[in-house]
Amino acid sequence: MPVWSYIIVALAAYCLGSIPTGFLVARAKGVDIRTVGSGNMGATNVFRTLGKTAGVFVLIVDGLKGYAACAWLGDWLLAALNVHPAAAGHYRIVAGIAAVLGHNYTCWLRFKGGKGIATSAGAFFALAPLAAGIALGTWLVFLLASRYVSVASIAAAVAMPVAVWLTGDDLILKLATTALGLLAIFKHKSNIQRLLRGTERRFGEKSAEAAK
Repeated sequence: MPVWSYIIVALAAYCLGSIPTGFLVARAKGVDIRTVGSGNMGATNVFRTLGKTAGVFVLIVDGLKGYAACAWLGDWLLAALNVHPAAAGHYRIVAGIAAVLGHNYTCWLRFKGGKGIATSAGAFFALAPLAAGIALGTWLVFLLASRYVSVASIAAAVAMPVAVWLTGDDLILKLATTALGLLAIFKHKSNIQRLLRGTERRFGEKSAEAAK
C-alpha cells in the first residue's frame, strides 16, 4: 500500500493520542499537574492530587484514546482511503503505536507526556484482547501484592509482549508490542529510581500537595 496512507493514519492517531487528558482535567481545576506530586500527567498522579473521580476519568479517557485509534479512527480512515481489508491489521498496529507516542510525547506540551500504560492497554484491547487481558490480570496481581502502581505497570509491560508472542501469529504485532513494552519500562525510569531509594509512594498514598 502507498506509504502516504500509513502516514495519514499515523498522524491522525498521534493527534488523538496527544490530547493531554490529565493536564486538561487538572487545568480545569486550576492546577498545573506538571508541578504537583510526581509531575506526571497520568491517571495515578491525577488520582493522588485531585482525587478518585478525576483519576478514574483520566484513566478511562487515556485508555479510550488507544482503543479508539485502533478500532474506530483506524477503520474510518481505512474506509476513507479505500484500503483493502486484508491490510487493515498493520494499519491498526501503526495507529496504536502512534497513539501511544502521542500520549507519551504530546506536541501540545513540548513533547512531554505520560507513561502510556492506559493508552497502550486500550490499543491492545483492540489489537490483541486475549494478551491484553493477561497483561491486565498481571497488573492487578502485582498491584495487590506490592501496592505500587509503578511495579504493576512494569510487570504488565513485560507480560503484554510475552503474551502476544505466546498467543499471536503476526510478527509485526509481536515486534511492535515488544517495542512498546520497552518504551513503557523506559518511561518508568524515575519510578525505578524511587523504588531503589525506597521513596516511591504506594497506591492510596496522597501526594504532599493533596495532603495539605
